[in-house]
Amino acid sequence: MSSAQETIEYAPEHTPRLQFAQHAPEVYKAMIRLDAAAKRGLDPTLYELVKIRASQLNHCAFCLDMHTKDALAAGESVERIVQLSAWEESKHFYTGKELAAIELTEAITVLTDGFVPDEVYDRAAKHFEEAELAQLIAAITVINAWNRIGVTTRMVPGHYRPGQHK
Repeated sequence: MSSAQETIEYAPEHTPRLQFAQHAPEVYKAMIRLDAAAKRGLDPTLYELVKIRASQLNHCAFCLDMHTKDALAAGESVERIVQLSAWEESKHFYTGKELAAIELTEAITVLTDGFVPDEVYDRAAKHFEEAELAQLIAAITVINAWNRIGVTTRMVPGHYRPGQHK
């Protein structure tokens, strides 16, 4: 059977629950615009690392698929992407600025104590000018919103190609 004739059958856990963009097009378009606004002024590599790390924490397979592919297409190394889930034991792979952003991503994403600890915020503030820090906080917030949409609607990973949503 040729690939054109194959029918993909998803297991129930791999079937989208809802086509979000189709059923909430204005919200979807607003999210795209918000995402574009949030990344302005941020280093593209750092931006993808933040998106990947938040997506790992939120177990969003669709976003992990998308952002790892975008990071690789932008020249990020496989090694740094793989090590990101264990960044605390692999700090030597990242710059101080990237580590501060990753740590802030975790604090904002998880919010286990109900707040972002002062020491985490202060470390980020040492590496980012206020405007850039505001953009970083916005980028982390946006990827968390995307993750919640992706996980809730069960968006299916594996079909994204870099540049598809630019």
